[in-house]
Amino acid sequence: MSMQEWQMVITDLDGTLFNNNHEASLTDMKSLYWLGENNIIRVIATGRNFFSVSRVLKENFPIDYLIFSSGAGVYDWKKKKLIHSQFLPNNEVEQISKILINHQIDFMIHAMIPENHKFIYFRSGNLNSDFEERIKIYKDFAIELDKSKIQYEHACQFLAVFPNDINLFDEISTKFKDIKIIRTTSPLNGDSIWMEIFPVTVSKGHAVDWLCKKLNVDSSKTISIGNDYNDIDMLEYTAKKYVVSNAPEDLKNRFPLCKSNQENGFTDALDLNFDIH
Repeated sequence: MSMQEWQMVITDLDGTLFNNNHEASLTDMKSLYWLGENNIIRVIATGRNFFSVSRVLKENFPIDYLIFSSGAGVYDWKKKKLIHSQFLPNNEVEQISKILINHQIDFMIHAMIPENHKFIYFRSGNLNSDFEERIKIYKDFAIELDKSKIQYEHACQFLAVFPNDINLFDEISTKFKDIKIIRTTSPLNGDSIWMEIFPVTVSKGHAVDWLCKKLNVDSSKTISIGNDYNDIDMLEYTAKKYVVSNAPEDLKNRFPLCKSNQENGFTDALDLNFDIH
């Protein structure tokens, strides 16, 4: 497909567009500007909540749309406007909480968008340094769940923190019905498994599909780049897809490869489809 026919490029943020210093390289920044100059829609799709994104991206960062919280929200970056969001109703929040508490899983319940950097948390008492680190990071916004007084409200999502034990993750996953479970490798220690629980219609792929329909972009004219399990729906949706070479082995065996996030992997994927340089 010629350059003129591609209409949208979607990239994950941490571990993909961002290098290990949580920065976009000068080379990748130039590529983002080049896409904009050539009228190609630039989208970041991240598991980060909006508050977390706003701490690492300046307001003038060269993108057009932001998909955040793994697809629960979509934001028009240029107009500075939330254009789409989803939530779990309070009855589902109660059901999910009881299952996780019964199995002594450490978890957080995040408030509805745009306040979804705020959460209440359940601490099982098991040793879980990754869970404690996340509470520490968000200490100004985190409140411990009081089981004697809890009143369940609508929520954006759950985030449960597991040890690196895929069997336990899979076992707990089977306890839920009609919800979306997204597996993510912890960005904090790179080892723990995060179980993100959303409404069944939430994923990066669903959000990209929603945005494509809103902007009248055909999926056959889209390219995505990712690095982790929460990118799978997005990668499967787009016409061209790549994972950076720092992705887990099973993803590298499943999708076409580009260079790592330390080697301008974003630009490398674009070079396979555009004449940038």
